[in-house]
Amino acid sequence: MNKLTAKIKEMFPAKNMVSAHCDGPCGVYDPASARIAAEAVLSMTKKILALDPGDGNHATANSLSRYIAIKEEQAHLAKTELLVLWTDYFKPVHLEQFPDLHGTFWKAAKLCSAVKVGVSLEHAEELMATIEKIHTMFWATKGRDVTYYTAS
Repeated sequence: MNKLTAKIKEMFPAKNMVSAHCDGPCGVYDPASARIAAEAVLSMTKKILALDPGDGNHATANSLSRYIAIKEEQAHLAKTELLVLWTDYFKPVHLEQFPDLHGTFWKAAKLCSAVKVGVSLEHAEELMATIEKIHTMFWATKGRDVTYYTAS
């Protein structure tokens, strides 16, 4: 692979050095996608808890399996969105502004795991609250006060 890279550099030499502080162009990061996924987790958790799986009804069993699948998928999506935001957007300078930044993201990632392995309204609501905190941190780093909205 090194020979290929060297050949490409030889054929297309860079005239200027470029750099960026993140993996993507500025402006593409937003904790809203994690919030939307976490809201789906919260919604599915409420729906699961409202069902009576012992009623012997196939429709109930079908709904339960669908709700669980959606909860799992959305919890994983929320976790992925949060980890990308944490590792690609936030930089050491943000730790000066928010000393609890790493702890907050760690907690959010662990809550994503907790809502997958269990059916806890408390954990789902705590995930939403932690994402709200991340939302506030994120927009503060941009010097903006963006209202945190939820769909429900």
